[in-house]
Amino acid sequence: MSSSLVTRPSSLKNHWAIIPAAGVGKRMRTDVPKQYLPLCGKPVIAHTIERLASHPEIKGLVVALSEDDAYWRDLEFSIDKPLWRATGGVERCHSVLNALHVLSSHAHDDDWVLVHDAARPCVRTDDISLLIDAIDEDAIGGLLAIPVRDTMKRATGTLANEKNTVVDTLDRSCLWHALTPQMFRLGQLRDALAEALEKEALVTDESSAMELAQYKPMLIEGHADNIKITRPEDLILAEFYLQQQETS
Repeated sequence: MSSSLVTRPSSLKNHWAIIPAAGVGKRMRTDVPKQYLPLCGKPVIAHTIERLASHPEIKGLVVALSEDDAYWRDLEFSIDKPLWRATGGVERCHSVLNALHVLSSHAHDDDWVLVHDAARPCVRTDDISLLIDAIDEDAIGGLLAIPVRDTMKRATGTLANEKNTVVDTLDRSCLWHALTPQMFRLGQLRDALAEALEKEALVTDESSAMELAQYKPMLIEGHADNIKITRPEDLILAEFYLQQQETS
């Protein structure tokens, strides 16, 4: 790992990565945060960091960690790019905003930032390239996503463990599953997140903050194997996907 400072770049097309990793993953039902659970011989977050850092367009990374993170110091991975640490917040939006402030010391406001979930270790390098190529000339930015395939129901409750009944069936033809990375200009995203928090809107992804600021992010279709590890069974599926990617 490198924590040395780098010279501020002159190009307006630099790409950086932010990995919010301050969550505890309660739905995994384990004492170890899900980003540190073992997957194919190394912690989940190590796969994620190495996958992003290996992309030739990514110049450096910021990872947002909880102040009391007891696992990070023992983490081993191999990258040859700068990696900085930011203080994680109560919610994802706080962590990303803190990471953007750290990155602002090394990057320009017009640089691109790819925000990616720590618990998405299976993102394909080709999908990262697809996102960058599709959005590099765009004024706003966008995100990887996949069209909804299943029938979608709106429920009476807000939680899965509540007693729910169906309110209605949604038209899935215009619905997409939001994935990561989500790619936006550093300055625009920083301002959008700050504005959302001022309004006490705890947005759950970067696109939501940009939408709240009246931007219209682009949807770039990725692959369905870019799963987010949320439940215990997801680890088995992620292991399968990683093994399949290695042999394909």
